[in-house]
Amino acid sequence: MAFTRKHIGGLVALAALVAALWFFSSRAPAPKSQAARFETAVIDRGRIVAKVTATGTLSALVTVQVGSQVSGRVQTLNVDFNDPVTKGQVIATVDPRVFEAQLDQARANDLAAHGNLERARAQASEAERQFARVTSLAAQTAAAVKQAKLSLDYTTIVSPIDGIVVSRAVDVGQTVAASFQAPVLFTLAEDLRKMQVNTSVAEADVGKLQAGMSASFIVDAYPGKRFKGVVRQIRNAPQTVQNVVTYDAVLDVDNPELELRPGMTANVTLTVAEREGVLRLPNAALRFRAPPDMLEGKQEDKRRGRGGAGGATEAGGTPPTTQAPPPAADDEPGRRTVWLLKDDQPTQVRVRPGMTDGLFTELLEVPNGAETLREGDTLVTDVTSTGKPKPRMRFF
Repeated sequence: MAFTRKHIGGLVALAALVAALWFFSSRAPAPKSQAARFETAVIDRGRIVAKVTATGTLSALVTVQVGSQVSGRVQTLNVDFNDPVTKGQVIATVDPRVFEAQLDQARANDLAAHGNLERARAQASEAERQFARVTSLAAQTAAAVKQAKLSLDYTTIVSPIDGIVVSRAVDVGQTVAASFQAPVLFTLAEDLRKMQVNTSVAEADVGKLQAGMSASFIVDAYPGKRFKGVVRQIRNAPQTVQNVVTYDAVLDVDNPELELRPGMTANVTLTVAEREGVLRLPNAALRFRAPPDMLEGKQEDKRRGRGGAGGATEAGGTPPTTQAPPPAADDEPGRRTVWLLKDDQPTQVRVRPGMTDGLFTELLEVPNGAETLREGDTLVTDVTSTGKPKPRMRFF
């Protein structure tokens, strides 16, 4: 097909447009790298307290359950909830009439046996064997008298300690049955001014505890008040619930105002260790992991420092590698990695951390030859832009 002047003019105009676009795109300046934006935290000095948390239940140091050793109807109740009692005080009675009749019957049998004994003695020459038999019966009846009297004495229930009535399980007129075991009628607490907390500590934390450690706790009844306690004992008996193993730690607690009551749930914090005025690293800096493009940028800076800004080859004519080595992992025992920020440039530093309180970690040492960390230094905790430039648009 023959080209007309109109076709030839259009092709010339298109070629001129493409040549102009190529010319201006080739002369356009290279795009600048985006400035890296870091989130940071500052190294400071302060106090670090390592703690273990647990949940326990308050109780009196001594709690005694008072029951009845005989069966019968409760005749009197002399104490009620929260009444103070003294040792030997009569706190309840079981109807004694049945046991009084039994005692009278036992005494009558005892008198009859002794009468028979005297008659047997008078007839001893005639009936020695009868005398021996009645003698044994007399001994048995004397034991029966003692047993009946003991049962009668048990109808009066007395307090075995000085303390306070925590609970009462019977009312006047109610019948108690003590056939197989003594039923619990009262629960007495010896002294609520001295209490204890039995708390369950996870097996991962129990090795950090020892007797004499200080502790604090709060209860729902007084949410704004923190109570103090001391670890008295860490018991060796494990408690396993749904494959979770815990151990019982017993805390001694002073309760002079009688604010704490038996059965309250205590949220306990045990102080494992405490440091004052130590160099502290924010835990966010220890958790930070540099993204791959940030590590590639650091390797590129090192190569430029060795080979020059123009990308010259290293000694021997071998061009520098373009693949960044993998970052140092935190697998060295006791070592962790942080990134120190100076003049907007992050530098990797290996450190040895100490105890932590969940927010800060104690800095124990920095390896020889590494960048020294000081109070006031800035550490990277996150990065939102690594400074990698966007590719420039080219037409061909």
